[in-house]
Amino acid sequence: MSANNLHKVAIIVPVFNAEKTLKRCLDSIVHQTLDDYEVIVINDGSFDHSLKIATKYAVKYHFLKVIDQPNKGRIVE
Repeated sequence: MSANNLHKVAIIVPVFNAEKTLKRCLDSIVHQTLDDYEVIVINDGSFDHSLKIATKYAVKYHFLKVIDQPNKGRIVE
């Protein structure tokens, strides 16, 4: 990581009830070859096990962070 604590790349993964595909998505991200990156998973009020899956990855990978928030819906209509 650079001296100012910024990563070269930030990968943002918005999640809503994605338990069927989230593991495959995160596996793909954490096994790529870029050196300096962070992953931010934003759980948007999922009712399934998405938050649990993302949290397990955050415990295992120091560069992955999880933000859990109530459902905000679509940003742009």
